[in-house]
Amino acid sequence: MPVLIMLSTTLRSAVPGYDPAQGLSIPWNEPLTTGQLAKKIGLSVEEIKVIMLNGRHAGFEQEIHDNDRVSYFPAVGGG
Repeated sequence: MPVLIMLSTTLRSAVPGYDPAQGLSIPWNEPLTTGQLAKKIGLSVEEIKVIMLNGRHAGFEQEIHDNDRVSYFPAVGGG
């Protein structure tokens, strides 16, 4: 049962071989939260400021289901 992971900007370099056009699709068989998934692929949860699960804002404790799309975003600066 795959989950599609999309990474934004600086988080992309934390996952070797990440392709921004395709994202990262991984299979999993155990219950996972968005926070556990981030750690599983090598992201530092301290660098994640926004999580989107299927296009909606989510927290680190949100459970992932079959064929979900999870997007991680770092803090963005600007003015």
